[in-house]
Amino acid sequence: MKGEAGGLAFELHGEAAGHPNRPPLVLIHGAGGDRHFWPPALRRLPWAKVYAVDLPGHGGSPGEARASISGYARAVAGWMDALGLDRAVFAGHSMGGAIAMQLAGDHAPRTAGLVLVGTGARLRVHPDLLGLVDDQEKREEAVDWILRWSFGPGVDPALLRLARRRLLGGNAAALQADFHACNAFDLMGRIGDLSVPALVLCGEEDKMTPPKYSRYLAGHLPDAELVLIPGAGHMVMLEAPEAVARAILDFLARRFSVPVER
Repeated sequence: MKGEAGGLAFELHGEAAGHPNRPPLVLIHGAGGDRHFWPPALRRLPWAKVYAVDLPGHGGSPGEARASISGYARAVAGWMDALGLDRAVFAGHSMGGAIAMQLAGDHAPRTAGLVLVGTGARLRVHPDLLGLVDDQEKREEAVDWILRWSFGPGVDPALLRLARRRLLGGNAAALQADFHACNAFDLMGRIGDLSVPALVLCGEEDKMTPPKYSRYLAGHLPDAELVLIPGAGHMVMLEAPEAVARAILDFLARRFSVPVER
């Protein structure tokens, strides 16, 4: 099912799932992307209700991109209000992981758990890359930079071409806003307050947000576990979708299972 609520376009799978007591899983994409950067293996995860959203100004969502991670978190919370969702497990990739953590910090009652994929408590961006995304005449150069840092060494060339086409086909102003929002994001002083169950997941070959970022999260979040995926880079969910799906499904089943009546 596809729809729009609270100004955000979204896709829902599992609306008839037989686990009414489980909080839904909300997939939040990264900078310059949209919900299709989550592959079908994750958007259709056989667990409960799985929502994949397009952030403001991205994909099918109208309006302008937000200037801050907290602004995106408010947009997601408003979308939940429009749908009548009280709580969710937030799964975020890169910038989406920052948004998920911001939701856990600023909207704690709405946060049942976190799945943090290729992200960090602080997301500084190389100044040269910021300069490229600020110059619309160098957009292709900026995208090529991003892609060089986003995939592992054994990436399928067809996947790389698809990612390039999607990034270039997205909103240029949104890509610019996203990288500046990431550069300003810093939740290191609040990580210890995010007490919900968390899965921290990263590709071992991630150059954009190296595994040390994920190890820091796993070591400082109060209730976290770490999974590293061999051979994969920053776009680990695209490079190794089945491995990522297994790790997430295992985490969700253990942390949010519904008791079986005997």
